[in-house]
Amino acid sequence: MFTDPTPHARARAHLNATDLHLARGGRPVLTGVDLTVSPGVRLGVVGENGRGKTTLLQVLAGTLVPDAGTVHRSGTLGVADQEMPIAADRTVGDLIDVELAQVRAVLRAFDEATLALAAERPEAGRAYTDALAAAEAIDAWNADRRVDVSLAALSAVTDRARPLATLSVGERYRIRLACLLGAGHDLLLLDEPTNHLDAGGLDHLTGRLREHPGGVVLVSHDRALLSDVTTAILDLDPTSDGRARLYGSGYDGFREAQRAERERWETAYRDQRLERQRLAQDLSAAQNRLSTGWRPDKGTGKHTRATRAPALVRAVHRRQEAMEAHVIDVPEPPLRFQMPPLDAPAGATLLRADDVVAHGRFESPCSVHLRGGDRLVVTGPNGSGKSSLLAVLAGTLAPDAGAVQRRRGARVGLLAQESPPPSRRRAFEVYEAVAARAGTEAIGLARLGLLPADAAHRPVTELSIGQRRRLDLALLLAARPQVILLDEPTNHLSMTLVEELADALATTGAAVVLATHDRRLLRDTVGWPRLQL
Repeated sequence: MFTDPTPHARARAHLNATDLHLARGGRPVLTGVDLTVSPGVRLGVVGENGRGKTTLLQVLAGTLVPDAGTVHRSGTLGVADQEMPIAADRTVGDLIDVELAQVRAVLRAFDEATLALAAERPEAGRAYTDALAAAEAIDAWNADRRVDVSLAALSAVTDRARPLATLSVGERYRIRLACLLGAGHDLLLLDEPTNHLDAGGLDHLTGRLREHPGGVVLVSHDRALLSDVTTAILDLDPTSDGRARLYGSGYDGFREAQRAERERWETAYRDQRLERQRLAQDLSAAQNRLSTGWRPDKGTGKHTRATRAPALVRAVHRRQEAMEAHVIDVPEPPLRFQMPPLDAPAGATLLRADDVVAHGRFESPCSVHLRGGDRLVVTGPNGSGKSSLLAVLAGTLAPDAGAVQRRRGARVGLLAQESPPPSRRRAFEVYEAVAARAGTEAIGLARLGLLPADAAHRPVTELSIGQRRRLDLALLLAARPQVILLDEPTNHLSMTLVEELADALATTGAAVVLATHDRRLLRDTVGWPRLQL
């Protein structure tokens, strides 16, 4: 059940969830989740792709009803999920109005209360006081100014008449995020807010979240943001009792506590396995004595010794039953990404772009020369043309000037920022079809360590956004590319996979071109050559 959000003083902003359970397609997604977010609490939600992070935000926002458990909210609510609230045929101004709808409603109520007070209507004084308090609680009169500040800081489009259809996905997301940061909501629920932000935008988001007086629930793969912003972490990855874990000492404290808990869990499991092996050996020995007609030596206590073997069997069975009542589940082995061998002719030019230009995207001529094993990081603010340059290199966008040459037979693969529309086919079928078309010796999907077996056998439409992103990476690798072009590859990926991907890119024999704003990934690739747009 849900309580309806109503404007309250910022100090009364509150979000509480108790014992949330939710399953999809018979598969548990949320199991016994508890959390409380009060003013000043910035809760980070982490976990591997497909663990239910986005689902949890939908439950907290009230757009998805859990199978069991309760959610209570007080205060105004702002939500940045991974779906846009209006169609692309509307304008920037329409999107701002949708996101500031609560602010607009509060101001209309204040205007109406002012008119009623001037007309000396009954109870007008109380209504005016309530309306004024509601408007002051979110500083409604300055909301549009705050939005304008955030639009500029996030390098977002400020022309309110501009059709959304003329904007990229990233530009639309930045407009919506600027609105949420400026609206003055008591509670913010943010799903991967760092996607599509450049360095300046990341700094602005970090500062605004740290200053936010209300509560924040933040789903993010961005290790730098989690470390800089969060006061507590909710981990949805598997635990020994199957329930989510809440850590109250920020991101660094969470990492340390998580490692310690995992070690205790695995130690307990190893001890139990040894005890079960000992029990099995004891039971086998006792049963062998019975089957061979074993009898004790003659002498004192003959009757007692004659019944010792059956008693031993019963004792072992009792110990087994006691252990079965306190079974420690096997720790679920985490997926480990395995980059397939990507070899390219040593020293041979695989791809060359000379003085290429794409009008309206990047105007300054760019040149790129790639050989096997070469590395390149493309940097620059949003709108500088990084994605367009990668598209030109991939051959999906023709340059308006300059030339691109590729070695005959060279395989070039592009991981775009956004996933294509999802197929209704099962993930492994999509992968196998791409591998067959590529005509190369593709590694099996399971061996890549990108999708668990249950996800690989589900239709792509049923996968989470993060799992679809993992499938995109698998499809890229299915063709065994010799040139890898990666456009914001960390979007929607888990922190663990990002670390494994960074390690793999450092050693692969393919040429790699990387466009990213991820601050940790930029630090991981600090020794790579840079191309600044």
